[in-house]
Amino acid sequence: MTEALATTIIPAPVEQVWAVLRAFNAMPVWNPAVTDSEIEGGRDADSVGCIRAFHLADGTFVRERLMELDDSRYVLRYNFETPAFPIENYLATLELIPVTNGNTTFVRWHASFDEAPQDAGKYSVLISTEVFAKGLHALAGYIATQPAPPVADARWQGLRPAKVFTSSVIRAPLADVWEKMRDFAGMKHWHEDIPSMEMIGGVRSDKVSGVRDFIFGEGKLHEQLTLLSDQDHAFRYRILKSPMLWLNYHAGARLYPLTDRNQTFAVWTADWVAAPEDDQELIPNVHENVFQKAFDTLDAQLRR
Repeated sequence: MTEALATTIIPAPVEQVWAVLRAFNAMPVWNPAVTDSEIEGGRDADSVGCIRAFHLADGTFVRERLMELDDSRYVLRYNFETPAFPIENYLATLELIPVTNGNTTFVRWHASFDEAPQDAGKYSVLISTEVFAKGLHALAGYIATQPAPPVADARWQGLRPAKVFTSSVIRAPLADVWEKMRDFAGMKHWHEDIPSMEMIGGVRSDKVSGVRDFIFGEGKLHEQLTLLSDQDHAFRYRILKSPMLWLNYHAGARLYPLTDRNQTFAVWTADWVAAPEDDQELIPNVHENVFQKAFDTLDAQLRR
């Protein structure tokens, strides 16, 4: 299995970017690599299972089937019915994530597929650079010419991803950011409100089930590592001991590479149970004084 990937930040709200991308038949509007497009059988372009048939600028005829369309989480997935390249089992995904620090949009265009042995790596590079990266550049250019629509009060349709959803760009390569963040006892080095932090029992900081003991402000906390993934550049943890008025606190972060600028897009979320009047203070405090402050410190330490 081979993969292709391109990511970027588009300086527009997620609602505006999604309105363009979810139109499965509208690529000729924003992508100069596509000259025409029609939905076969007269079906609606947001009808899952519909097929768009189009020509590339070089005359190549392509057919793609809409496999998934998610208005609640800004995800579109499609496959090849008539491939543009000699590859098999192609499945591509466009995913948008709102950037809370600036009200912009992270866009991830990813595909997995099989290449012939003699083509190993050829189409991964070609699709990543010539299709996805150039397509995202064209998308950003098109959106920059369009007026921004009104933003609805409810950004996420249905439930939010978590009580606290914090996302930000860190101006450093993903490997550098991940080296800092994967150290579960290392947050004392990149958050000014944490004077000390140690793993209980002296266990390694990459031990899933290990517990870190630290002071935050005037309170002592114990947090247990429940996930650490070097593949997805992600971790999760839960609170075992805290002076705050919450229960069942679970949080986690994930990093994504920004392929067009060798920087990192970071998302940190948290959920818990607390009284509504307590949440009025807890939610903004975690967002601004814990997660965003940590991202800002990492950005200042690592940016190039």
